[in-house]
Amino acid sequence: MGHDATLNAGDIARLAGVGRAAVSNWRRRYDDFPQPIGGTAASPLFSLPEVEDWLRRNGKSYEMSLGDRVWQRLRTSADDLRLGDLVGCAGAFLLYLRRDPDGWKRIARSPEAAKRLHQAAATSTADLPVPVGWELIDPRLYRLIADLAAEQGPLAAFELLFDRYVEAHSRQLSVTRADVAGLMARLVRLETSVPGVEATTVLDPACGVGALLLPFSGARVLGQESGETAALLTAVRLLLRDARAKVVAGDSLRLDGFPGLRADFVVCDPPFNERAWGYEELTGDPRWEYGLPPRGEPELAWVQHCLAHVRPGGLVAILMPAATASRRPGKRIRGNLLRAGALRAVVTLPAGGPDLWLLRRPEAGERPPSLVLMMEAYGGLPAVEAAWRAFTADPESEPPDAARSVRIIDLLDDEVDLSPARHRPHPPEEDPALGFGAVQDRFRAAATSLPGTLPGVSPHAEALDLPSTTVGELVRAGLVTIQQGPPKMATGTGDVPVLTAGDVAAGGRPTGRTSPDAGHITLEAGDVVAVTTGEGAARTVAEGGAVLGPQLHLYRVDRDRMDPDFLAGYLRHAATSGTTRAYPGASRVDARRVRIPRLPLSEQQVYGKAFRELLGLEDRLRETTALGETLIRLGFDGLVGGHLRPSG
Repeated sequence: MGHDATLNAGDIARLAGVGRAAVSNWRRRYDDFPQPIGGTAASPLFSLPEVEDWLRRNGKSYEMSLGDRVWQRLRTSADDLRLGDLVGCAGAFLLYLRRDPDGWKRIARSPEAAKRLHQAAATSTADLPVPVGWELIDPRLYRLIADLAAEQGPLAAFELLFDRYVEAHSRQLSVTRADVAGLMARLVRLETSVPGVEATTVLDPACGVGALLLPFSGARVLGQESGETAALLTAVRLLLRDARAKVVAGDSLRLDGFPGLRADFVVCDPPFNERAWGYEELTGDPRWEYGLPPRGEPELAWVQHCLAHVRPGGLVAILMPAATASRRPGKRIRGNLLRAGALRAVVTLPAGGPDLWLLRRPEAGERPPSLVLMMEAYGGLPAVEAAWRAFTADPESEPPDAARSVRIIDLLDDEVDLSPARHRPHPPEEDPALGFGAVQDRFRAAATSLPGTLPGVSPHAEALDLPSTTVGELVRAGLVTIQQGPPKMATGTGDVPVLTAGDVAAGGRPTGRTSPDAGHITLEAGDVVAVTTGEGAARTVAEGGAVLGPQLHLYRVDRDRMDPDFLAGYLRHAATSGTTRAYPGASRVDARRVRIPRLPLSEQQVYGKAFRELLGLEDRLRETTALGETLIRLGFDGLVGGHLRPSG
């Protein structure tokens, strides 16, 4: 590699198999750590040869994989502004390799390899949305990319490069979280006329880098994106999966790439707060069936664009800023969406938003519904699916969890406020007049017990730098075996208890139920179970008998050589700290890369006990926080509603 190859802190952490915090610690503690040679103060770049030399001199083990070598060569082939084009070009080449692997082998041996490669690759990838700048990558790098494709396969090779690109541009790129994308796909599929059958056509008119379209395997997927680079990346990601895909580059609102199209489903995560969305030139556009979007409400333009492109009876799932549900300029359109029966649900997603709006294009002559679903999904994404399933099955029945069926006529007031928080349900046990005293006593008892749950952990003068291995190496050595839960499982009814991802995150007992199946994985006491997406909670199973649910991995350890709580603690830290995620927005954890200190079993057990105490404290804090929030809500409701009076 040339001496111009550079790395950022994340690259160094990945190279050395440590977290970003360790790299920051090295920079502070070691005067001879290489100085930045580029980048910015917030994201400095370091010389790869200097970093490799420093790691060798200080006895830090590291491994430069072929994928990392390709990435470093790619990122130093042009300035940072062209990096997306380079990744897109590499992806187009990988698509060519997938479609004509023998052609590349013949061309690579010819005297005019570069010229013939460009011609053959352009012909093979003519369905990409924009022309590819094949000359951006030199022939030697093409050979390295071909080697990476031979090692991992074209799709895996591109996703590796794509993940590195997203990580390097995490502040500039907005990538919809994979768990949210999966939820949106499942919600619209629930409306499919034939259960289990894929939609014929799915459209994302603001597809970004394709996150919302990836879950629709088997469907005809269509996307449009204003940026040519993002459109190219989306097309490559879909076509490498052999999807029936078409992606168009261009502004969907000003230059619709699919005029007249009526898709079965539309999913969308539109750009927020774009004032220059085309208000002046689109004033008389026929898409504004529910009213002209105000200049400062572009999100309502996207809602109507999506509805215009879905068939009657088809569903739209669109992410919206929370303020769109209540801003005064948009109340007329919100009211019209409700009167027509187009808006079916508003859900506030965890961590304070955004909101997820579910809309359905009314069929001709159909009687408008009288109810709309409102929900705050603080219980996690699985609760959204359960509430939507219950609501679509019977809107008149009250949905589960923190969801509520609200009468549309009650929303059509002077504000038309669709904020789920305003319509939060109050269970009978939380009635202000009856429940405040009981909740107050429970909160006082929980808060008083907190000091007794503090973990036995004390500060150390200097950070320990212990020799370590990886979970993957432990698997190869026979200390750990890994099993994965099923991708799908009906967890509503049955005789068999199911441990769900929500149970692991909440630290509770198995709440799911399913029917017996020979393929189920039965848990044993001492197994470590970790959530593969989202926050990546990990815990040791106290009692066996339940079966492993979806989105979970099981780690069964050799108890004579490894403490399960010790392993669970490091898995939990790796997931929540992001040290084994492909990029900050990624939802899946690569557990095999998690580093575990090499310690004798007796010392592992000491660490395991401390991790167990920390999880216990977390559970008590969660319980106390929930009681405190309920107490505050009941207090305000009771004082304002006259059910409670100040005691002073």
